[in-house]
Amino acid sequence: MTASRSILDEKGVSRTLTRMAHEIVERNRGTEQLALVGIRRRGDQLAKRLAAMIREFEGTEVPVGALDINLYRDDFQVRAAQPVVRRSEITFEVEGRIIVLIDDVLFTGRTIRAALDELNDFGRARRIQLGVLINRDGRELPIQADYTGEYVATVPEETVVVLVREIDGEDGVSVERKPT
Repeated sequence: MTASRSILDEKGVSRTLTRMAHEIVERNRGTEQLALVGIRRRGDQLAKRLAAMIREFEGTEVPVGALDINLYRDDFQVRAAQPVVRRSEITFEVEGRIIVLIDDVLFTGRTIRAALDELNDFGRARRIQLGVLINRDGRELPIQADYTGEYVATVPEETVVVLVREIDGEDGVSVERKPT
């Protein structure tokens, strides 16, 4: 049996994303040249929600894109025998923009490194920032988030599970301890 502890429920996820949306706009002094790029699968859903929140309180559309970083991972060969590769979708000009990469969990930093490599193939952004719903322990690369929903202290035997309603039918975050 897996031991689990709840970090955020549906209301907690909503409040956290609302705060992050306001922080993104405030730190960038508005939305001019701002775009959000989510890392598939859950980061792109979170990026869409953040953009909708920004549109609601700022009255402007912020472009949203999605990256599938599977082919850019440094552990591509060992992650899965048949990795599912989805399409990256960036339909706006990256050149000169302020890009906020959005992911569900920041752990080792390797996913973000891969996302930066792929994003660079789309053009040279003026600035790239990172927003994550959950920031946890275990960094292997010197990468840190500019916007953090929640910081969660974890041990290596634990996994952070993020659920988003668009994929999982509900919102929530929990930490599960793997059975020993």
